[in-house]
Amino acid sequence: MRKEKTVSALRSLLGFAMIVAGISSAGVQLAKGGAPARSWQASPVPRQAVEAPRIENAKLETRAAGASLDATIREIAATAEKAAWVGYHVDQVAGERGVCCNNNWNDGNCGTCRLEKENGGTTKTTHTDGSVKLEGARQLVVLYRLEAKQVMKIRVASDDCTLDVGSLAFVWLTGVKATESVALLATYVRGSDFEDHGARVGDGALTAIALHADRSADRTLESFVNPEQREELRRQAAFWMGAARGKAGLTALQHMAKTDPSSEVRAHVAFALSVSHEAGALDEMIRMAHDDTSSHVRGQALFWLAQKAGKKAVGMITGAIENDPDTDVKKKAVFALSQLPKEEGVPKLIEVAQNNRNPEVRKQAMFWLGQSNDPRALQFFEKVLTQ
Repeated sequence: MRKEKTVSALRSLLGFAMIVAGISSAGVQLAKGGAPARSWQASPVPRQAVEAPRIENAKLETRAAGASLDATIREIAATAEKAAWVGYHVDQVAGERGVCCNNNWNDGNCGTCRLEKENGGTTKTTHTDGSVKLEGARQLVVLYRLEAKQVMKIRVASDDCTLDVGSLAFVWLTGVKATESVALLATYVRGSDFEDHGARVGDGALTAIALHADRSADRTLESFVNPEQREELRRQAAFWMGAARGKAGLTALQHMAKTDPSSEVRAHVAFALSVSHEAGALDEMIRMAHDDTSSHVRGQALFWLAQKAGKKAVGMITGAIENDPDTDVKKKAVFALSQLPKEEGVPKLIEVAQNNRNPEVRKQAMFWLGQSNDPRALQFFEKVLTQ
């Protein structure tokens, strides 16, 4: 799963421990209270405070969001003659880094996001005004690509990105309330097809909700993990609860771990707990590894314990090797030992290979010792072969 592959990047760059959706952004710089800018821009628009990110190559317009964000975007879509972008900003969930293009997490220097490129490519440069942003952005830019009079893509970016709109029209909305933004985005997530229009609209909307600082985002994500919701939605919402939603997310994951009827979803909850920074996440993973009724879930919990807890997880993993009634879980626990730092993992694998009563488990330990390229493993094999 692509989120599992990004877990290390999430931990080191965002302060969470993975990310989804196509990520890009756009914005305009307009004087406060000024008239809409309608000329074609060949160079970036100067930035004013946090009103909008830098933007280039766009036909710019600004307007108030009005009484209804949904109605405003529908109105813009209905009158757009060609493809266009609409964007606004809200407070971004606390974190160490900001969001850049193409699912990248920036270190304070986002560069230029090219919204109309297939993969939202990023050019790493300093900002055109010569400044370099040293701290992660506190504003999240939410972007809607309109085409054929409807929303075809939803993306997000931090407001430190420079945005190349590819010579399309771009409307920057002011006065958008975070609660209204979350409510609108939720309608795309709850659509009958989670991958609307083949452009993962629902996935992009889910990412945007998760990165809103507003507490309504917690309540909305919780509504996505009710058992009556689709399994894929529950899985993705669980990831974001662990990655972005702090204590509220942990509470929801603890409930899911005990009550979700799907073993596949519960196994993904174990992964979501592994990317959480909350203290109670480790305890819940240990409980799952010990008590879940599904051998698949117990095995996944053991694996992610090894990834997250390292030395702290040794006791739980070796306990599963000795005591879990399912041989498959024992074998997964042996694999989990192989994922520990070699200082802890190799001696334990040697111990299992020497002493475990289950021949399948001993065989598994021997296999992973052979993959370790550790001198202690070689010495062990030499000893076995010469006896």
